[in-house]
Amino acid sequence: MPPFRNRYMVVEAFLDPNRDFAGDETIILTQFNVSKAIKDSIQFNFGKCGLAASLGSFQVKYVNPITKLCIIRVAFKEHQMVWSAITTVKSIGQCPIIFNLLDLSGSLKVGKTVAMKCDEAKFEHYKLTAKDGNSPQLLQEIHNYFEKIKALEM
Repeated sequence: MPPFRNRYMVVEAFLDPNRDFAGDETIILTQFNVSKAIKDSIQFNFGKCGLAASLGSFQVKYVNPITKLCIIRVAFKEHQMVWSAITTVKSIGQCPIIFNLLDLSGSLKVGKTVAMKCDEAKFEHYKLTAKDGNSPQLLQEIHNYFEKIKALEM
């Protein structure tokens, strides 16, 4: 029997500029609300059997609410189903959102490397374009997210 294998998806969330949403509500991404949105999409598109099949290994491993980057672990056999469900997620709460897959890998180490490179580039861009300067609190928060992604384990 072949060993159990996982796939790791590095996805980026974008606020959808083409859709209107009520109020000035902005979304703060957390592992819970990203996971719930994806599970709801799986159940809507593939039913309860599809949801049950994907829950065995499904886990949102990392979420950065500043850069809106996520690492999601799924079972090898269900990764295409979860991937297609991710593309059909249209909102989290009342905030319209679009997910973009940046990388699909077979190990967490490769997923961490891709996510670190993307986070570093986004943080550098953010620091250069910040109008109010770089507060020590923001720099500490950035450092905390780098430490969090480095500490991810299988």
